[in-house]
Amino acid sequence: MKEALLKIENLSKAFGENIVLKDINLEVNPGEIVGLVGENGAGKSTLMKCIFGMPVIAETGSYGGKIYFEGKETNFTSPFDALGAGIGMVHQEFSLIPGFKASENVVLNRESTLNSFLEGVFGSRIKAINKKEIDERAKGALSNLGVDIKSNAMINEMPVAHKQFTEIAREIERENTKLLVLDEPTAVLTEEEAKILLETMKKLSEKGIAILFITHRLDEILSICDKVVVLRDGLLINSVKTESTNVNQITEWMIGRKIEGSSEEKKVKEETKEIAISIKNLWVDMPGEVVKNLSLDIKKGEILGLGGMAGQGKIGIANGVMGLYDTKGEIIFNGKNITLNTPNDSLKNGLFFVSEDRKGVGLLLDSSIEDNIAYPAIQIKNMFFKKAFGIFNIVDEKAVAENALSYIKKLEIRCTTEKQKVQELSGGNQQKVCLAKAFTMKPEVLFVSEPTRGIDVGAKKLVLDTLKEYNKEMGTTIIITSSEIEELRSICDRIAIINEGKVEGILPPTADILEFGKMMVGIKKEAVND
Repeated sequence: MKEALLKIENLSKAFGENIVLKDINLEVNPGEIVGLVGENGAGKSTLMKCIFGMPVIAETGSYGGKIYFEGKETNFTSPFDALGAGIGMVHQEFSLIPGFKASENVVLNRESTLNSFLEGVFGSRIKAINKKEIDERAKGALSNLGVDIKSNAMINEMPVAHKQFTEIAREIERENTKLLVLDEPTAVLTEEEAKILLETMKKLSEKGIAILFITHRLDEILSICDKVVVLRDGLLINSVKTESTNVNQITEWMIGRKIEGSSEEKKVKEETKEIAISIKNLWVDMPGEVVKNLSLDIKKGEILGLGGMAGQGKIGIANGVMGLYDTKGEIIFNGKNITLNTPNDSLKNGLFFVSEDRKGVGLLLDSSIEDNIAYPAIQIKNMFFKKAFGIFNIVDEKAVAENALSYIKKLEIRCTTEKQKVQELSGGNQQKVCLAKAFTMKPEVLFVSEPTRGIDVGAKKLVLDTLKEYNKEMGTTIIITSSEIEELRSICDRIAIINEGKVEGILPPTADILEFGKMMVGIKKEAVND
């Protein structure tokens, strides 16, 4: 029998009094693809941090138990130790240098150099960079992924999907990589892009590279993994071969209860002709998501989906309407023109945006949950104020806390208290805080970009149901941008496919999935854009 490449024995980890991992036992063999699943806060990220030697583990008292790699006990104190041993990791949050080219990121800290006569005088630090060889190495790594990414492309001008592939290319370009940890690598990819990545994973597996694959997409687990490991509340609930289980069973293990079927099938709303927002000739200069002369009418009270391949402009629409990137064109809301390139004007007129970039745009990471939820409402709508001495307006801290607690309960935000810092939450719970902030604003129009990215299957249903409920009860017009067509089909009244910066066409959610696929690659169907 083969010796396990990675062996974990009785691993436990606590942050203060909060125990996040309890007696984890796990083995990964060479060339094996192991799926790791669990709800947000189940302990997946902490387990990966232990394996990869992230400093936060050593800084908080290390861990109990043992980790073996290639038969030797390890206790990595930094990621450099793990990289040196042959463990690569692609984190959920990108770790690329924005001002560098793809090639420079792929070979970072492993650059090819040229010998120089000055080396004898000044030492090895005077070596010159061999740009040609670096470019060839990067092209080789990128071509192995099956995607068309130029090695000289700047990271800060790439769509998010290309950044994800560049991260993976960096890890597989290392000659000694034996284990690759992928944390939600398909969360930012469309279905087609995800398929390309899954095929790449199979090829790497065939070369003997083991893969730990963290994802909330259970269909991907079943299609590619040899076995699936389920965590819940820091415990390893089960570890089974994928061929002997199914989506429903894995879901039950994850959430500790049987999950009900998806919300009742979307009923087509009565046709409304009233237009909430009219977008005319919109140009948005968002790197990697440029919008080019796009026109679109959004009906009052509908849930409109924006789908399409990465880099085609779907993400740019909401960012442009909300004034976050240079924009030209015309946006008419309630009969009035919205002032372009002025976020405050959009917010004051009743528009709100839950960004796809929750950490960079959506949250005040060093602030509490309650402050994050209330902040826009305090700043824009003068909510949560009370009179002091009958003269001064001061923030009503009790009202702020009560509002936060109501959304913590409604959205099942896993936290210690409403005063916990947002940066301490898992990615999925941070996303829920972003939604709570939007609901608190009670906007007339809500743009939501990638609302379930990085959220587990139970919370995903909860978030989508909450958006539907909010739309129904409040009459809010909601525009959802998503890389997952099936997600859009489950919630939207209409779905606009964006291709090359324009609306390729608009389909009902009941349309054949092939029609969506054709539009995404520019093959039009007649008489769909009504």
